Amino acid sequence: MKLHLGRSSLHALYRQMLRIRRFEAKCVELYQAQKIRGFLHLYDGEEAVAAGVMAALGPGDAVVATYREHGHALARGVPMNAILAEMFGKLEGCCRGRGGSMHIFDRRQRFFGGNAIVGGGLPLAAGIALADQRLRPGAITACFFGEGAVGEGAFHETMNLATLWRLPLLFVCENNLYAMGVPLQDGESETDIWRKAQAYRMAAEPVDAMDPVKVEAAAQRAVEHLRAGKGPYFLECHTYRFRAHSMFDTQAYRTRDEIEGWKQRDPIERLRAWMADNHQLTADEAAAIETAIAAEIEAAVAFAEAGTLESTDELERFVLMDEVVQETTRETVP
Repeated sequence: MKLHLGRSSLHALYRQMLRIRRFEAKCVELYQAQKIRGFLHLYDGEEAVAAGVMAALGPGDAVVATYREHGHALARGVPMNAILAEMFGKLEGCCRGRGGSMHIFDRRQRFFGGNAIVGGGLPLAAGIALADQRLRPGAITACFFGEGAVGEGAFHETMNLATLWRLPLLFVCENNLYAMGVPLQDGESETDIWRKAQAYRMAAEPVDAMDPVKVEAAAQRAVEHLRAGKGPYFLECHTYRFRAHSMFDTQAYRTRDEIEGWKQRDPIERLRAWMADNHQLTADEAAAIETAIAAEIEAAVAFAEAGTLESTDELERFVLMDEVVQETTRETVP
């Protein structure tokens, strides 16, 4: 299978990555202003994974992400307004302000989190894939997780069942080299993680995830395999986060020189430079993309600022299962 990306597809990849980068830069400002509270995990440097994989998925597919999921949610189509309102803790957020930064969810986009527990999304993804295998033939579940999740028992249990049941499950390992603050070689005896998938007799490949075109090509190969009913597929995406693990991380485990070296491979800048050199992106087009993104972010901030906080009288709502069932039967969410 050969991937042929036209000008519009290249622009879409670039726009999506830049949109994620600019949105999270604004989130840093808002966090420092104490408008976003709690933990904040940023995706800078890893944008090619979300943009490339989401470009290969269809609207009927499902997505399970990690707590570093703003980029996944944006690329999947969750409205920026709803994401930022959620991070502000406002009722207009996609989870009524109850999930915050780490628990983005949108049923309409089949975006099932945002999971704060390392590896917690893996068995959930297997369950969704099993249900879709029986009820939505042809649908795929894409599960994103970091290389730190590979040490969890849930990872191996899910891999085993995925192969045994030939689940339509795309495993996307975002290997950014540090499981929070532990270098990969200090936590895993086998640092080629895709080989672990092969041990479960699963189709697997490594990907240079600082290149969105390579990520989309690999994701398209995986999607073809999955839709053909050939069982699960595993992508190990070699990437790097430019910022700290979270806003509380001192980054004592890596050097400034290492970070700067990886920034020379910035997926956004690499694609922009290639498109400019090959007459696929003009200066005016690049400026228009920046302007549109800035306007979208400004509107999202205004939306979140104008949002409403939940009344304390409502704090017990959705806590008990019978209340949740009663509420959802009254709503007309598709």
